[in-house]
Parts: sequence; structure tokens; C-alpha cells
Amino acid sequence: MSELIEPIATVTFSDVTNEAFLAIGMRNYWDGYFAGRAAPLGLAPAEVVHAVFYNFADGEVARHIPRVWGKTTPEEAIAVRERGSADALRQRIGELSDSPGLVQVADLATRAAVSAPTEGRVLYAGLRALDIPEEPVARLWHATTLLREHRGDGHNIALVAHGIGGTEAHVLMALALGMRAEQFGRIHHLPKAQLTAVVDGLRDRGLVDAAGGFTDAGRETKQRIEALTDQLAAPAYDVLSADELDDLIAGLEPIATAAEASDD
Repeated sequence: MSELIEPIATVTFSDVTNEAFLAIGMRNYWDGYFAGRAAPLGLAPAEVVHAVFYNFADGEVARHIPRVWGKTTPEEAIAVRERGSADALRQRIGELSDSPGLVQVADLATRAAVSAPTEGRVLYAGLRALDIPEEPVARLWHATTLLREHRGDGHNIALVAHGIGGTEAHVLMALALGMRAEQFGRIHHLPKAQLTAVVDGLRDRGLVDAAGGFTDAGRETKQRIEALTDQLAAPAYDVLSADELDDLIAGLEPIATAAEASDD
């Protein structure tokens, strides 16, 4: 399910949505990113957004929050993000946007998306408080975003449970993808001394070896985190029968494939 909802939900980070945010006064991509994604939290200070988003380096959120709220409001940011994301999804999936099957998929995804537990899931709970779009393409994007952020909140819980901080999580992801930490896009920009200190800390804990790769303990820790993330995400789909879940998977597959192919 994660592989199917990811390419649909993440159209929100595309050029189409970015241009919509630039049009209302955002300076750059990251202004729009933080305004749109943090908007369900209201006028939360940077410290709160940093805690909820979890894996941004110290100071990165504060470069955008609260500055963006001098250019827009959370309510406007929510509307711009929804409108831009729906437009982006329509462009990527083409004629599938008007197919009868999309309505069924949007309805099934929405049922799952509004049924998951909110306890401990701050960003998901904020999204759950928003109105559900009526238009099917926007509703599908909204549902997959709810499911993605529910999973993301659960992933943060798993990271905390295993004592893995935000930047450390990116290092483990880089190693899982077969690259060194300094090559990974989300952290390659960090000062060398800062990133080295994070890797050294993981090495001291026996998770990274002398060459900067996984130890067996590091690989096992990453696998346990992913398994717990899956486990915590699963209750969202309990509301669907086995047949309905099969229908949801079958309906999402061509949409996700089209969205991903267009992104590539």
C-alpha cells in the first residue's frame, strides 16, 4: 500500500504545486513545502513543526516558519496545496482522471484514510480535521495524503522507539539505498563536521562500521524500524473487507504507475 499511495500523494511536491505557492508570495520551493504541509497544524511555531516533521536538521524549519505566515494563512495554504496537487495529479494520470473506476478507488481510499487511529499521530490528526474534497481526483489525493502521513507519524514513533534521530534516519536510509551518507539528497548539504558527528554517533552505537557502511546490527535495526512502521500503518485498512482491499489495490495500481511514470 505504501508503494501505491506514495506516487499519488507526493504529486503535492511537484512543480505544479510549487508554482501555485510561488504565485501567492512564497520565495522558493521550501517556503511552499512548509506552508502547505504544516498548514493543518495551524500557526504552530517552528519548534513544534520541527518536532512533528522529525527528520529536518536543526534550524531548517525556522528558515520558513513563521515567515511564510506573513505571506499567507494556513487556510489559504491548505486550499492552494489541494488545488495544485489535484491539478498535478490530473496532468500525470491523464484520461484516468475521468474514469468511473477512479471514483470507486477514491471512495475506498477515503474510507481507509478516515478510519485510522489518531492517537500519537499529530500531523495525521491535523489532516483528519480538514474537509474531504468532493471532486474525485482531489479526494483521491487527499486520501492518499492522509494514509501517507498516518504511516509517516507511525514511522516517527518507530524511530523514537529505536533511539534513531531525524538525521540519523536519513543516514540509515542512505546506507539502505547503497550510498554513503554524504551522497544522500536530504542531508548532503549539511556541514561536513555536523554530518560526520552523526555518522560517528551511529558508529559508536555499533550501527555503522569503520568504512561508513551498515554493520549487521545497523541493518537489523533498520529492518525492525521498517517492520514496525508497516505494523503501525496496517490498522488504517482494517475497515475494508478483503475484497474491498483487493479492489483498492487493483484500482490504485494503474493510477500509481501513471503518476510515477510521469514523474520519472
